Amino acid sequence: MLESVLVANRGEIARRIIATAHRLGLRAVAVYSEADADLPFVREADVAVPIGPAQPARSYLNGAAVLAAAVQTGAQSVHPGYGFLAESHAFAASVIEAGLTWVGPSPDSIEQMGDKINARNLMEQAGVPVAAGTKQPVADEAAALAAAELIGYPVMIKASAGGGGIGMSAAADPAQLAAGFETARSRAERFFGSPAILLERCIHRARHVEVQILGLNDGRVLALGERDCSVQRRHQKVAEEAPSPGIGPELRASMLATAVRAGQAVSYRGAGTVEFLVDVSTGDFVFLEMNARLQVEHPVTELVTGIDLVEQQFLIAAGLDISFAPDQVAPSGHALELRVYAEDSKRFLPSPGTITEWAEPSGPGVRVDAGYAAGNTVTPFYDPLLAKLCVHGADRAQALQRARAAVASFGIGGLRTNLGFHAELLESPEFGSGGYDTSLVTRLRPG
Repeated sequence: MLESVLVANRGEIARRIIATAHRLGLRAVAVYSEADADLPFVREADVAVPIGPAQPARSYLNGAAVLAAAVQTGAQSVHPGYGFLAESHAFAASVIEAGLTWVGPSPDSIEQMGDKINARNLMEQAGVPVAAGTKQPVADEAAALAAAELIGYPVMIKASAGGGGIGMSAAADPAQLAAGFETARSRAERFFGSPAILLERCIHRARHVEVQILGLNDGRVLALGERDCSVQRRHQKVAEEAPSPGIGPELRASMLATAVRAGQAVSYRGAGTVEFLVDVSTGDFVFLEMNARLQVEHPVTELVTGIDLVEQQFLIAAGLDISFAPDQVAPSGHALELRVYAEDSKRFLPSPGTITEWAEPSGPGVRVDAGYAAGNTVTPFYDPLLAKLCVHGADRAQALQRARAAVASFGIGGLRTNLGFHAELLESPEFGSGGYDTSLVTRLRPG
């Protein structure tokens, strides 16, 4: 097993990785920006190294500073978490070139999946279903209009290099496409350093369902079940659950087998996620993207399988066998994750400030992965995710009941949060029925 790890991240995911590292006997090294000096993950690490100012480009995205901290502290490996440098194939390669162990997929796999157009083309060649779309970056508005006529409206406008829904919008006709194309290009350039745009047929009523995969050192790829991520605002996930209440056994089996095929196509190693869109009207599914890293919503898979995914990442990176029998994975019960953000519950606008109260819920089946505590300040420099409130129950009804109680007892003071939205979501008849799709939040928050 590895002896030490530098966690190249912050907040709740840094704490999550540090906890498993300590359970496995690894020395954990944290890096932090000036804005994060007082956060819990800094205190909980064995060693913590300041790497720069609050701006991400000068700290958490500064690969040279992160790598220097690893070398300086004698860290044997680097775990990137999610976001920041997690899907930088160049950073992964630099870690390996420095003689350290990269806790993640190979730089080649990251690069192959990092561009949506390239990923789509690779998946299509591997027999994975994809939606009609462009096979090359769309050069300009005229090319976009011509491509959309061939694809058929409505179309999605996507940043090819992007993730997390940034730079994404839908166009129902040529006027909307013309209006949205340049906005998407400028956002793609600003956030991802590439103006490349992909057009893809938009599924009018869709569920967003993803499969957790694990690529082993012997070349096998396992599928550890699916998660439903259809509750989204601005194309960004806000609640997830496992198993998906919207797919049956046959569709589930087909999606899991397809995800395995997708992982095998890029010789995937470690934890990753293959995302699909399911057409509610037809039951057909198409490839959306592959995330070559740990997902924010990985706890729901952990709760239904009993498998610590971070532990498996460490074992695989060390060249060891995983800690469970692959043929004995049997998901049990139902799990929900609610992302608790420092944002208002109506318009979902960020609400930075100082936390004056922090009282986490507890009880059977309740898990809280938090990045903050009372007295901490939430700054405007990073994603406003405060915590992930996760619950597990024997079935979906019990999980919903536990989630309602947990939301009601989660006490956070000093700033606005979206806990009010989650309370409404859990009481929504559409969500309660399990028959929702990706436009649910729009219906809950019209206009």
